[in-house]
Amino acid sequence: MEQKVMTGAEELKYAGNEIGILVCHGFTGTTQSIRPLVEAYAREGYTVMAPRLKGHGTGVEDLETTTYEDWINSTKDAMDWLLGRCDAVFVVGLSMGGTLMLEAATEFERVIGGVLINTAMDIPTLAHIDPEQRFIDSIGSDIKKGAAELTYDRTPTTSVIELRKLMERVRSKLSSVHCPLLLFVSEEDHVVPPHNSEMIFQSVFSERKELVHLENSYHVATLDYDQDLIIERSLEFFQRYTKTMSSE
Repeated sequence: MEQKVMTGAEELKYAGNEIGILVCHGFTGTTQSIRPLVEAYAREGYTVMAPRLKGHGTGVEDLETTTYEDWINSTKDAMDWLLGRCDAVFVVGLSMGGTLMLEAATEFERVIGGVLINTAMDIPTLAHIDPEQRFIDSIGSDIKKGAAELTYDRTPTTSVIELRKLMERVRSKLSSVHCPLLLFVSEEDHVVPPHNSEMIFQSVFSERKELVHLENSYHVATLDYDQDLIIERSLEFFQRYTKTMSSE
């Protein structure tokens, strides 16, 4: 049984119109990091779901015992909730959340577009960790304006290995992604190197895709200076491709 959920780490769920948006937080993080986006989308009338990934937002020992399949299943449960209420779904993800949303884009036909924020595909600093070391330092709160991210204060080595498995799995499936994509990439990111977003941009088979550079944010851009830009541009993206869907 998981430990008690941290205040602010709970799943977020808003019932709205027939267009759904699945928003996913990142590795070791919580829904606190994406709450501003979720609430902005809900105010516009969308049906929005942001799951708390299994092992996250409780205690680091819970994360230590989860697998990347558990994280995928957390997003599948959220997608099922949305698909039961909506005609189509957009997916939005921060960091590993973006990785999971790319996975979802290859699995669910009713995904009509994706917004990816500093998405993780290859993190060289995590490639050579000592498997005998139980924990490494926290990778959270990489935020230029100094805001605090609700995250764990250390990272289980077993979970890093699971993250690497997930990134490898999704990298092999990028050519199966065909929906429109809007990618945000911070020019200075101390967790996920910017080349990750460029790799995704070059590898997906989406005919309609755009890469937007964030000049004033670090990794957790959703809590940083470019938050308003991300919200504004993603809302424009949803509106554009909802209209495209309606005209087809």
